[in-house]
Amino acid sequence: MPVSTATVAVEEEKADGATGVAAAEAAEALADAEAWAETAAEEEETGPALEEAVAERTSTALTRTRRGFFGRLLGVFERSEIDQSLWDELEEILIGADVGVETTTKLLDAVRQRVRKEGLKRPEEAREALREELIALLRRARAKGQLWVDEPVADRTFSPAVILVVGVNGVGKTTSIAKLARAFKRDGERVILAAADTFRAAAIEQLKLWGERIGVPVIAHAQGQDASAVVFDALAAAKKRGADVVIIDTAGRLHSKTNLMEELKKICRVAQRSDPTAPHEVLLVLDATTGQNGLAQAKTFAEAVGVTAIFLTKLDGTAKGGIVFAIADQLGIPVRFIGTGERADDIAPFDPETFVDALFAKG
Repeated sequence: MPVSTATVAVEEEKADGATGVAAAEAAEALADAEAWAETAAEEEETGPALEEAVAERTSTALTRTRRGFFGRLLGVFERSEIDQSLWDELEEILIGADVGVETTTKLLDAVRQRVRKEGLKRPEEAREALREELIALLRRARAKGQLWVDEPVADRTFSPAVILVVGVNGVGKTTSIAKLARAFKRDGERVILAAADTFRAAAIEQLKLWGERIGVPVIAHAQGQDASAVVFDALAAAKKRGADVVIIDTAGRLHSKTNLMEELKKICRVAQRSDPTAPHEVLLVLDATTGQNGLAQAKTFAEAVGVTAIFLTKLDGTAKGGIVFAIADQLGIPVRFIGTGERADDIAPFDPETFVDALFAKG
């Protein structure tokens, strides 16, 4: 992307009252967008499909987590008997890994009960019971939306599928949208992106750049325009062009939370004018490195717009990762996708058993 484009974006941020730091972040984000998009273009013909190599990608993304808090799990079970110190160490590890006190208590109570009822004597048997309880906890978070359902559906009853993507600034929301759009396109779906984060000029520029590089049209207005008007136009364009999926990017500014939530509710109402069943999924993008703060964010967005699924980003950048279990337990919202790195194809559908097995693997 020409330097002048990045400069214009930065100047627009400054004109809107952004600080010098925010302007610098905008320029950096645009540079990252260009680098990512170039990678996407290079990998377009040879990259793997979304469903392939899920276990390998998940395991690679969890390397730091496995070597961090969860890495201590294997050592806990390397003893001769199941005693109180085992339970104490497990509690410390799980809470330290951002599983949370309430969810940790539920998990360990369930494992203790199995130890008693099943007459488990060996620590490795308790480890397997914990593994199974972790998987079961993730599976209890059932589908809440209409697109990513637990039971396969032969034909959709709606078209296009409308995916509203929400999340605070800095979690990798726009990048995740681009990855998801690319995955849909590879599956033969016709995708339109709606640049409804009209608060930041950089957000609009990023989405346009990614759309251009991956061959997906982007419907956008000028910075500061009504976000719901962008959504209206995007849905009209989708129906006219016969698009299969519309992915809506939204603002994520925390300093005006009330206004943001009202804006999101308005976007939902506008989408429902086009299709009363829309949005068909409300995808919350969470940064795995934020830990329990991510749970608080999830609660806020869930109350405002009824989050149906989670896209967990930066999983490769944390030594914890237990927030996945806290969200599934406390909110009942399933994780659908995980970001497994910085490359264009670093996205994988979330599978509970694959995720837990990667945590328990050695190395």
